[in-house]
Amino acid sequence: MSSATASTPPTAAPRRAQLADPGYQAFVILRTAFTVAPILFGLDKFTNLLVDWPAYLAPWINDLVPGSAQAAMYAVGLIEVVAGIAVAFAPRFGAWLVAGWLAGIIVNLLTIPDYYDIALRDFGLLLAAVALARLAERYHGRRQH
Repeated sequence: MSSATASTPPTAAPRRAQLADPGYQAFVILRTAFTVAPILFGLDKFTNLLVDWPAYLAPWINDLVPGSAQAAMYAVGLIEVVAGIAVAFAPRFGAWLVAGWLAGIIVNLLTIPDYYDIALRDFGLLLAAVALARLAERYHGRRQH
């Protein structure tokens, strides 16, 4: 006589162990943040609802790019949306893309007086993007057993 017992399906146990792993949890948190934030802020470059984005463009960069500062923000917004999508689908690549983009933003901000605090915040974000890239090497695209 066999008894019917409720058991965990064989594929659920490794998944549950992965979800309990603090490193994997950090990967998911950072991947979510660096997917949503670039897409959200990239889209806002087209509306300026959250921030007056052209004010954050250094004058020397504005002199280099064709058109207005707002036109430059349209290009910035597009790049940020692409970076967020890259993190969502290919975090090992997308995280490095975001880190590089943040490095460029930091250079821009360091050349505008009174924006050093924002540059420092973005340096922290750059470090978090690098951490995501490193975590993605371990957790993305590989089954955890």
